[in-house]
Amino acid sequence: MFKHLIAISLLSFVTGCGVAYISPTVSEEDGKVRIVPLTADTVSTANRAVYIPKELPAAFFQNAGGAGALRAAGATPAPVSEIQTRPSDLALRVPKTPPRTTYDIGIGDVLLLASRSGGSTVEELSGLLAAQNRRQGYTVQDDGAIAIPDVGRVAVAGLTLEDAEAALFQRLLEAQIDPSFSLEIAEFNSKRVSIGGAVGTAAVIPITLTPLTLDQAIATAGGIQTPDLEYASIRLYRQGDLYQIPLETYLESPDLQKTRLVAGDSIFVDTEYQLDRAQAYFAEQITLRQFRQQARVQALSELQAEVTLRRAALEESRSNFEAQLDNDAIARDYAYLTGEVSEPGRFTLPFGRTASLADALYSHGGFDTQTGNPSQIYVLRGSDNSETVTAFNLNAKNAAELILATRMELRPNDVIFVAEQPVTRWNRVITQITPSLLTSIASSVN
Repeated sequence: MFKHLIAISLLSFVTGCGVAYISPTVSEEDGKVRIVPLTADTVSTANRAVYIPKELPAAFFQNAGGAGALRAAGATPAPVSEIQTRPSDLALRVPKTPPRTTYDIGIGDVLLLASRSGGSTVEELSGLLAAQNRRQGYTVQDDGAIAIPDVGRVAVAGLTLEDAEAALFQRLLEAQIDPSFSLEIAEFNSKRVSIGGAVGTAAVIPITLTPLTLDQAIATAGGIQTPDLEYASIRLYRQGDLYQIPLETYLESPDLQKTRLVAGDSIFVDTEYQLDRAQAYFAEQITLRQFRQQARVQALSELQAEVTLRRAALEESRSNFEAQLDNDAIARDYAYLTGEVSEPGRFTLPFGRTASLADALYSHGGFDTQTGNPSQIYVLRGSDNSETVTAFNLNAKNAAELILATRMELRPNDVIFVAEQPVTRWNRVITQITPSLLTSIASSVN
């Protein structure tokens, strides 16, 4: 009897209620839905749908120092030297050894004549030789001659001391003056060598009767004054040619230290790679550097102020944009999750890139494996030109197929749907029927 009551009650409930439980499914019955199994090929086809992700505002890609430049310091004199990249190796270029020659008297040299002492000659000598104990100097003038009173002009330029003595002796005889005298060079002014750069004191050094060597010239200028021996060099300019001796090589080679110098040589000790700095005046360099440094400090101060203002403007622009995002005031692209997912809702497509099906599923906790049917995971995508819907079906019964979810790109307004398990559907039907069934049975019994 009781079984009959249950059957009658169940029949009455189903008949009275129509359908007890309706679950969402994806089907092609109405002709507007096309189900496409998700494979590598269909993923590639689906990803061809044109989509340009929204971009962050330009303020997020700019930096405060990305534009502008230092203010120009204005016109300045041409610098004597510039900082250069140090060479990996300094070449050794040594001049040929000049031939040994006797000293030739030149323009500007001062010759000293001295007469022989003796009382009997005082009355006979005139001019230079009139005073027995006087020594008189004569400068070789620009025509190469010296002028001696009562004797006249005597050409001595280009002559050795021996030749000059012979010429003077002959002229004294011709002037009927006792030719007893001595001749020497008091000042050497016609042949000189200049030295500058990283030395104690720049100097012009005369060449005398004895040869002048490189180490003597450097010692006369106060020695080399540079702590950087590795890249320092001694440069020698001679008759239009440039020679170079690395300082370390010079210090290790006595032969290089004894390099003989000739008239007109210009020596420059430097630690720079450029060769045209031999003309530098240290005062000019210091003045130029101070001018540039002051201009740079001022320009950097102005640039820092400008960068600070730009940074504040960028931060304000970014903050305003983020506030609009927080208040949902910025148009965004969304996909939607429904069915047996852990957190139904909308998934915001990111800025500047595409998102995948896996991104949407697992950023919201994935799908419920107890209630969800892994063989019926769908991406529902509408058509822009018609009412048709393409349902891309991911059959993840084999978990390896989830790799396709990482490749399937989402588009705005895609709907991700996970269908329920058959047993879940039946369980929900029973859950809905049971309370009403019990009430109906109780009513029938009473």
